[in-house]
Amino acid sequence: MKPPRIDAHQHFWRYRPEDYPWIGRGMDLLACDRMPGQLHPVLASEGLDASIAVQARAGREETGFLLELARHDRRIAGVVGWEDLSSPHLAANVAHWGREKLLGFRHQIQDESDVGTFIEAPAFNAGVAWLQQQGYVYDVLVYARQMAEIQAFCARHDRHWLVLDHLGKPALTEFGRNDAAPADWKHELRKLAALPHVACKLSGLVTEADWLRGLRQKDFDNLLVCLDVALEAFGPQRLMFGSDWPVCLLAASYAKVAGVVREWGATRLSATEQTQLWGGTAARCYGLA
Repeated sequence: MKPPRIDAHQHFWRYRPEDYPWIGRGMDLLACDRMPGQLHPVLASEGLDASIAVQARAGREETGFLLELARHDRRIAGVVGWEDLSSPHLAANVAHWGREKLLGFRHQIQDESDVGTFIEAPAFNAGVAWLQQQGYVYDVLVYARQMAEIQAFCARHDRHWLVLDHLGKPALTEFGRNDAAPADWKHELRKLAALPHVACKLSGLVTEADWLRGLRQKDFDNLLVCLDVALEAFGPQRLMFGSDWPVCLLAASYAKVAGVVREWGATRLSATEQTQLWGGTAARCYGLA
C-alpha cells in the first residue's frame, strides 16, 4: 500500500484577538478563522493526503478544539496539543482526551522570558518524561538564539521522539549581514542532530525571512542553504515536511512553500528518501504507521 503523504505541521483556529496575541501588526490575513475546509483543497493540489494539526495557543481548550476537528475529519491525521506539563494532574488531564488522534504536545518555549529556567524546572521535566513513557511526542519550539539552552534538555529526554519545529527558526534576516548568525545556528543544529531521538521539521522558514518586505531570490537561496544543512545534520530519515499553514501565507503561498521543498528534495534525495520526507518520517515518529 502506498504510504500517506503528510503535511506534518499546520494550524487551525477560530480567531479571537485575545486568544492569539502573537498575531500582530502586518498579520491581518491571519486575523480570521482558519479551518479545515480552507486547507484541504491546497493539500490536495499538492498531492498530500493528510496533515498534523499543531497547537497555536496555550490552554487545554486548544487540545479539545483540535481533537474535535480531527475526530470528524480523516484528513487530519492527528493532533499535537497543549497541556500544563508541570501539573500534578497531568496523567488525568491527558487521559481525559483519550488516545484517538492525540499524537503529542507542544509548548511555546520560544516565548518564555527565561528559557533555561523554564526547561530545567523539575515539574516540567517530570511531565515530559511521563509523556515519553506513554509514547507521546514532544515538539520543541525555540528560536535559533535559544538552541544552546535546550541541548541538555533534549539529551535528557531520550525515551521517545522529540521533534524540532522549523529547523530551530534560523534568523534568516541576519544571513548575509551577520556571519555569526548562520554559523551559530548550524553549530547548535548539528549538536541537536547528534541525538538520535531528535527529528526535524522542514517548516516555518519563509516567515523567518523578511516577509514584511516581500521575499526575494536571496531569501529562497538562504532557505536552500538551511535545507542542505538540515539534511547533512539529520540525514533523510529524520526529516519531515511541514507547511506551517496558515502562518506561511504571510510570506508565500502553500504551493510555493511545498514547491521549494519538493524541488530541493528531487535533486538531493532518492525516491525512497523523498517518501520519508513527505510522510514516512512523520508516520514513524508520531506513530501513524
